[in-house]
Amino acid sequence: MKIGNKEIGGSNRVFIIAELSANHNQQFDIAAESIRAIKDCGADAVKLQTYTPDTLTIDSDKEYFKIQQGTIWDGTTLYKLYQSAYTPWEWQPRLKKIAEEIGLICFSSPFDKSAVDFLEKMNVPAYKIASFEIVDIPLIEYVASKGKPMIISTGIATEEEIQDAINACHRSGNYNIALLKCTSEYPAKIEDANLNSITYLQKKFKTIVGLSDHTTGTTVPIAAVALGARIIEKHFIIDKKIGGPDSMFSLEPDQFKKMVDEIRYVESALGEHGFSQSENVIHSRTFARSLFSVDDIKKGELLTENNIRSIRPSNGLAPKYFKDILGKKAKVNIEKGTPLSWDLIE
Repeated sequence: MKIGNKEIGGSNRVFIIAELSANHNQQFDIAAESIRAIKDCGADAVKLQTYTPDTLTIDSDKEYFKIQQGTIWDGTTLYKLYQSAYTPWEWQPRLKKIAEEIGLICFSSPFDKSAVDFLEKMNVPAYKIASFEIVDIPLIEYVASKGKPMIISTGIATEEEIQDAINACHRSGNYNIALLKCTSEYPAKIEDANLNSITYLQKKFKTIVGLSDHTTGTTVPIAAVALGARIIEKHFIIDKKIGGPDSMFSLEPDQFKKMVDEIRYVESALGEHGFSQSENVIHSRTFARSLFSVDDIKKGELLTENNIRSIRPSNGLAPKYFKDILGKKAKVNIEKGTPLSWDLIE
């Protein structure tokens, strides 16, 4: 998969997305400043959300629309939450321009067809399907029909619903799909992360797999990379003092940069599949054990446990030959401290 100028998956670097979401306090200057800070933190992309309260729900006080599931947003309605959280659409072309001018990829999550049409005019390079939209098959089909890479969060989905979403993309001729493991809790508990499902998703659905993380720290996304995540998405906030509905599980710049740095360290540590050794390790083999004479041995004298031993360094025969040469005779005089070789033994 390629998004903008970034190749994703395989041995390529992990693609790190900073989710801006509602972390702008409905002030354009904060949104623009955040994007510049995201670049300084080392992220590859910034992701927006393209919706209005009316494209997501209706303004109703009926019980169905009240948030009372034990979340940080309990006590309000869906409409009021989205009213406080949405990113004004007129900002988004300007924010994308700011991002691209400093070398960041900018794309978005659409939440209805009108948002897709709007983002198409912006020429976004990819689309993200949010966790709660994975069950909206008509929306996924419409997004996939645009032919852009699809990143799909699996937060609330069953395996059947994940397959339904993938099938919807395929019906639209789009096979450019990545799945993000996601725990749809806000904030999410570390013990609910279930990171082992990353490898399961990859094997089950044969796609690029990553993580969309809602925990309050950086442990989970860093660990996810070690388990094969090729995309990491994490909420970013310029300063938690500005507040907002997503601030509790968002990272400030110093935390986000630390996460990026640690991910890059993990990538370096992972290396390649298979079993190989670095040049430094090969050089260090000098200090492995091998067979040496530990006393002067005259020509024709027997090799015994008293005059040969396995010691460091590695210049002599491998220690596995110790029993093979015990009792054999020295072909020549062998000085103490000589690495043993087959041409010295008869």
